[in-house]
Amino acid sequence: MATKIRLQRHGKKGKPFYYIVVADSRAPRDGRFIERVGSYNPNTNPATIDINFEKTLDWVNDGAQPTDTVRAILSYKGVLYKKHLQGGVKKGALTEEQAEAKFAAWLEQKDGKITGKKSNLSSAKEEAKKAALIAEAKKKEDKAAVIAAKNAPPVEEVEEAPVEETEEAAPVAEATEEPTAEAATEEPAAE
Repeated sequence: MATKIRLQRHGKKGKPFYYIVVADSRAPRDGRFIERVGSYNPNTNPATIDINFEKTLDWVNDGAQPTDTVRAILSYKGVLYKKHLQGGVKKGALTEEQAEAKFAAWLEQKDGKITGKKSNLSSAKEEAKKAALIAEAKKKEDKAAVIAAKNAPPVEEVEEAPVEETEEAAPVAEATEEPTAEAATEEPAAE
C-alpha cells in the first residue's frame, strides 16, 4: 500500500486549517486516513505548526511520501534533516553523538531565526500603531480647529472713533490730500 503524508483541510471558508495525516494515496483528500501526526494553521503569523516529531520521522523512514507542501513543513520542522543525519549514521559517515550535536545546533539556529522574526513582526506592529495614533491625533486637532473656527462668533470690524484734528494730526491729513503719482499722470492725459 502506497502511503502519503498530506494535508487534510478543515475550518470555514476563507479561514482554513489543516491536519497533517498519513493516508492511503487512493483515499480522498478529506476522507479516511491511517494516523494524524500534526496540524498546520496558516492563518497566524508566523504559521502555527504542531507536529509529533517521532511518529512523523517513523512514517518517513517507513517510506511514506510527503506531498510538496508537507515536505516543506517537515523540512521546516527538521524531520527531513533528522532522516538525512540518520542515513549518515547508517552509512558510517557520522556517529550517533555527532548527528545529535549537529541536529541540536540546527534547532538552536532555527529557533533564533523564528524568535527574530516574531520580534521584528511585533516591533513593526507597534511602530505602525504609533504612527496611526500620531496621524489620528493630527486629524483630530485639524478637525477641532475647523470646528472652533466655525463656532467662533464672527469678528466685527470696529469703527474707529473720529480723530480730532490736532497739531499732530494736521500734517497727516495734509499728506493724504496730496495727489499721488497716478493722479498726476492722469491730469495731462485728460487735456
